[in-house]
Amino acid sequence: MSPERPLWVAAGLLALASFVVLKVAARAGDSGPPTVRSAVPAGTKLFAEPNHDHVAGRVRYDHSPPAGGAHSSMWLECGVYDHAVRNELAVHSLEQGTVWITYRPGLPSAAVARLRAFVVASYRGPQRYLILSPYPGLPEPIVASAWGAQLGLERVGDPRLEQFVAHFAGTDQGGEPQGYCTGGAGTPVG
Repeated sequence: MSPERPLWVAAGLLALASFVVLKVAARAGDSGPPTVRSAVPAGTKLFAEPNHDHVAGRVRYDHSPPAGGAHSSMWLECGVYDHAVRNELAVHSLEQGTVWITYRPGLPSAAVARLRAFVVASYRGPQRYLILSPYPGLPEPIVASAWGAQLGLERVGDPRLEQFVAHFAGTDQGGEPQGYCTGGAGTPVG
C-alpha cells in the first residue's frame, strides 16, 4: 500500500465524522417539534372540494367566490390586481396553496390601500401565495378563500384575516403543496 493511501482514508473518515457530529449537533439544537400552523379563525366555513379536474372554459362553482373545484390548467400569477380575475385561474392557484382575498368593488380607497399593503407584507417567499382582487357580488365586504375554506369579513382590520392567511397561505390545503404561484396567467399591479 502506498504511503498516500492511508492519508486519503484518514481524511475521508475525518470528513465523515465531522458531518455526523454537525448533524447530531444540529438536531440537538432544535427547539422542539416543527412549527404548528395557527388555528383556523372563528367564522371560517370549511367544506369538501374533491374535484381537482383541469377543464377548458368556464366553470359553474358552488361558492362565490369559488374556493375549489374544477379549474383551468393554468394558474393565476399571485399578487395584487385592480380588476376582477378569472375564477378558473384563481381556483388553480388555491389548489397550490394560495389564499385569495376578494373585496367588493366600491370598497373605500383607504380600505383597499390597507388590503394591498397587508397582502404585499404577507407574501410567502418568492411564490407569494396571496392574491388580492375585487369581486362583484360578494356576500360580505371582504372574503378570504383557500381550497375548501372561506371567511367573510366586515372590515379590513379584522385580525381573523391575518389568522386565515397564517393558517392557509403556502400550505397543502389544496392538495398541491408548494405549487407554483408565479409564472402563471395575469399581470398583477403589486
